[in-house]
Amino acid sequence: MAVLPCGTTLAAWSGIQAQFTTKYAIESSSTSRTRTLQSLSSSFTSCEPLQIRNVRLPQNSHSKRGSCLIVRAATDYYSVLGVSKDASKSEIKIAYRKLARSYHPDVNKEPGAEQKFKEISNSYEVLSDDEKRSIYDRYGEAGLKGDGMGMGDFNSPFDIFESLFDMGGMGGMGGRGRGRGKGSRNRATEGEDQVYNITLDFKEAIFGVDKEIEISRLETCGTCNGSGTKAGTRSRTCSKCGGQGQVVSSARTPLGVFQQVSTCSACDGEGETSAACNTCKGDGRVRKPKHISLKVPAGVDSGSRLRVRSEGNAGRRGGLSGDLFVLIDVLPDPILKRDDTDILYSCKISYFDAILGTTIKVPTVDGNVDLKIPSGTQPGATLVLSNKGVPKLNKPNIRGDQLVKVQVEIPKRPSNDERKLVEEIANLNKVGVNAAKSRR
Repeated sequence: MAVLPCGTTLAAWSGIQAQFTTKYAIESSSTSRTRTLQSLSSSFTSCEPLQIRNVRLPQNSHSKRGSCLIVRAATDYYSVLGVSKDASKSEIKIAYRKLARSYHPDVNKEPGAEQKFKEISNSYEVLSDDEKRSIYDRYGEAGLKGDGMGMGDFNSPFDIFESLFDMGGMGGMGGRGRGRGKGSRNRATEGEDQVYNITLDFKEAIFGVDKEIEISRLETCGTCNGSGTKAGTRSRTCSKCGGQGQVVSSARTPLGVFQQVSTCSACDGEGETSAACNTCKGDGRVRKPKHISLKVPAGVDSGSRLRVRSEGNAGRRGGLSGDLFVLIDVLPDPILKRDDTDILYSCKISYFDAILGTTIKVPTVDGNVDLKIPSGTQPGATLVLSNKGVPKLNKPNIRGDQLVKVQVEIPKRPSNDERKLVEEIANLNKVGVNAAKSRR
């Protein structure tokens, strides 16, 4: 809003179109003042950009202090789209597509993005229509209103967006959840995805397993064949919104007239009304249980996700069904640990076995196997059992290894006999070391 005090120099900024509100705050008992106001009004309602000019209102001792003329700046549709006034239809369309993608509320969550998206759509609706553009170029917004197009008479911005974009590849962008306009009741929409959680034991995750699961999902209503309407009835254009799916409410305030666009409550934004099917209550789908045979591949782990196509909720009006996503959680094994495709295990041997070597039984996912401990094995050494690990996901013929970490147990309180034996070994070791040194 720009407020111009009475009795002073009136100035307007170049490039801003202005209009009088339906009521203006000027009081005067002078006839000459009324003529001056009429002359000024005709210049303000011109569609041409206002030039800076000086206009003096006659001073009158009867005028009230604080009275003012309220002027509202009109929207410049060319500036909104960022194009010149001589832009071609192709340039306007390209500009709209670029801005609409950036400010669509499903993508841009910043405050004011939705309002900006509506402004972009309204500008494109006017400038893409030759007749509306011609009226706008000559008379501005006032001309459009005079032509029977009010501020709330624009088409749904989401319908405009959908008409220019292939909504199948826009990742859910469009008019879902908003006023979708006439005919959307018959538009096929894809069903929602379903999520199911399953828990497997350690070996089931490693080798794979077949599971029978039961889910609850929405399936196409057999009574109305998914139409959502009662048999023998047909859809009618909503009388409240006229098929637009949206209603405009206005409120007059001291600052001007505020208009709000909201989804029509009579048709839920569909633009059409009909008698609902008694079975599905108008949704076109009913919830039913279903048993599914699930094949879990070898090599899955906690956090793995399986996708079962077309086993989610059924689509509306013949749309494709969503998918079923199975989230996997794996119970740990008390002995064996998993590290990607390798299995980890720790074993304990005596220091005699570490010195002399031995063979021990080691548990694996394939059962117990013999593991040879070579003589002179050091504490903390890792021995490898090849191909005893986890199969690689989607490549079951390729398996990891089992890594066995050797822990050597040293007695804290050896017996007298053990001490004597260790001392003899130590003495022999000293003799051997001295003999080696003497040879050098």
